[in-house]
Amino acid sequence: MKNSIQSIKETSTGRLIWKYFMIAFGIFLYAFAWSVFLIPKNIVGGGVVGIASIIYIITGFPVGISNFAINLILLLIGFKILGGKFGFDTIIGSLIASSWFLLLQQVIGIEQYFDLNKFDPFMSSIIGGAISGLGIGLCFSNGGNSGGSDVIALIYTKFRNVSPGSVIFVVDAIVIVSSIIIPENSIESIIYGFIVMAVFTYSIDLVVEGNKQSYQIMVFSQKNREIADLIGKDIKKGVTLLNGEGWYSKQDQKVLMVIARKAEKVEIMRAIKRVDPSAFISVAKTQGVFGKNFDDLKS
Repeated sequence: MKNSIQSIKETSTGRLIWKYFMIAFGIFLYAFAWSVFLIPKNIVGGGVVGIASIIYIITGFPVGISNFAINLILLLIGFKILGGKFGFDTIIGSLIASSWFLLLQQVIGIEQYFDLNKFDPFMSSIIGGAISGLGIGLCFSNGGNSGGSDVIALIYTKFRNVSPGSVIFVVDAIVIVSSIIIPENSIESIIYGFIVMAVFTYSIDLVVEGNKQSYQIMVFSQKNREIADLIGKDIKKGVTLLNGEGWYSKQDQKVLMVIARKAEKVEIMRAIKRVDPSAFISVAKTQGVFGKNFDDLKS
């Protein structure tokens, strides 16, 4: 089953399908966390969904519709000011997010299937922030986004020399503080909102940086040429053979080096073991890998 999924993902169509499946699944987790753990507790995080949540809590107007409407306005302003900086993925992400909110809240009524009395507002903030951060992290890792604060950041930074992250933080903080207009809310609710934002950001970083994690694998074996052939043909990874000399044996030896993503590491280790179970292997995490199939080196 795993091999069949991997073979599908290696085709161009398969990669595209997998990309949008992961984006849709990530945004589903995001919408699920808000619909189940945050909105029913009147807890408001940041971003456009935060604004839509305030509107929903006060008026009952669906989050999915107001989220889409606000994102649409932002996208139109963005196109007007920035031109073609907004890609297809931003529009798709906004549509997917709004659709999930409508399905979970208006169609299914997802919150009725969970006993929220088991969770106090603090736990709801932690769980909601973690799950929503996990979802958006998956979305970011596959090249997607759900619109919102990042659109505002791009527009603002065109005219002011500030970092996009600072703009997003300020926008989210304003939205969270604005939740005080909800009749039942207090200062405590605002604090919960900032807890959501902190956990949300931390969870995104864990997912995104975790997916980027790379390893340098060094292999010392008399069968390094066979191992290199197997890794190159079966796993489709580039391999380098370095010239080495065993100091004790005084014999020339080829040292195999391969840089791999976290998801590829286990498969490479299994390939090495198949060819030479007694191979000496060194595995080290790398601080950063730049170049083809890895990160781009930015100026």
